[in-house]
Amino acid sequence: MRRWILGYHDCPRALYTPLQKCVPVRAGKLEDYRDALGLGLNRKPVGSIGARASALVIMVSWFFTLLLLQLAEASPSSDNTTDDLQNVTLAAILPLTNTDYPWAWPRVAPALYRAVDSVNSDPHLLPGLKLQLVHGSSENREGFCSDSAAPLVAVDLKLSHDPWAFIGPGCDYSSSPVARFTTHWDVPMVTAGARADGFSTFAAVTNTGPTHKKLGELSLKIQETFGWHHHAMLIYSESKDDNDERTCYFAIEGLYTLLRKHNISVFDYFIESDVNYKDVVQIIQKNGRGQILSFSHSGF
Repeated sequence: MRRWILGYHDCPRALYTPLQKCVPVRAGKLEDYRDALGLGLNRKPVGSIGARASALVIMVSWFFTLLLLQLAEASPSSDNTTDDLQNVTLAAILPLTNTDYPWAWPRVAPALYRAVDSVNSDPHLLPGLKLQLVHGSSENREGFCSDSAAPLVAVDLKLSHDPWAFIGPGCDYSSSPVARFTTHWDVPMVTAGARADGFSTFAAVTNTGPTHKKLGELSLKIQETFGWHHHAMLIYSESKDDNDERTCYFAIEGLYTLLRKHNISVFDYFIESDVNYKDVVQIIQKNGRGQILSFSHSGF
């Protein structure tokens, strides 16, 4: 009667285990065990070199199969709802109702909640941790971004929830004081806004979108390519509105700062009253080889 090697021990009709035990296998079921484990055994008579090689392959494969089963049992459950999970709080400070802002809470909240649910539903992403989201408004009573409301909300959220990170604000003026607080607290602040050049000094701030400094780097590359060394800038800014975010001013700031750092002269000319475009063109002709116009859509 021929016998088949299944391990270092000669176990007729049995499977060898790392515990050096012969596990009985019913007649006719050996092929089923082999197919289930995916070992692809080549049966050889006892004593042949092929049989000993097959025995080693079987032992190693069976060992790793048991190891994977053990790791699967030790892994956290897929529902990730055990009581020993540590909560990780994320605090969002965004405009609560004004959807004119691209980072307004009604626009951003669905994506944030979906991201939190996706992470919490996969125990392998943050083992032992569970994300939770809290939020506050950065708006004033008129519904605009506020440089006074946002930092107060940040302090309240810090004291009540002690978040691991802040999401927002997005507006430059409301982001600035919050960035000072988060840098002092050594807590990350992630924002799609805060594009002004001054935010580069805050180590805790991470921009997920383009910044005005990058816009300046693009323009600077154009100046270097054409060999321009003088530049004139026209900026539209409405200072009468207290809620004005001065988007044009901050957009040109990144370029203005970089040009001065690279020894490119910048001529400033402020238009305070009605614009005489003929005079403006003559000023540009005298002082600059190129110009950048920065106007809000309401200026046209």
